[in-house]
Amino acid sequence: MTEHPKRDPGAQRPANQRGAARLAAVQALYQMDVGRTTLEDTLAQFGAFHLGREIEGEQYLPADADFFRQIVTGVTRHQLDIDPAVDKALAESWPIERVDATLRAILRAATFELLRRRDIPARVVITEYVDVARAFYEDDASGLVNATLDAIAKQVGSDLV
Repeated sequence: MTEHPKRDPGAQRPANQRGAARLAAVQALYQMDVGRTTLEDTLAQFGAFHLGREIEGEQYLPADADFFRQIVTGVTRHQLDIDPAVDKALAESWPIERVDATLRAILRAATFELLRRRDIPARVVITEYVDVARAFYEDDASGLVNATLDAIAKQVGSDLV
């Protein structure tokens, strides 16, 4: 049996840098969608101002900047694969264009990871983006995100274990 070092219960755990990157990526994708900002401008703005800093009283957690860039750039480059996968997983009467812009950003970012980052277990991706949805919504949006991402993971044959 290997002995693990004892942790000080009062010490804070380091921030989940990938989780913070996912949250920032969703914010950036939303901004690009609604504000029609370019990829380059968005990456520059978030790199310079949002990742790991306090802005207008909001503390942004330290984020994995490279992972953030991979998600935002990946969604932009692979949107022609991502949107149809999301459409297929959503109810027929609700194509991705009818989904709220924040939910659309969450679903696009998560779907990018499920389709293109097969090195990350689908259950991790789903759990992380359900948590992101909870950060933005108090209603059942997290359930929609969970069901949609689960369906996409099954479409691509991801191992959920």
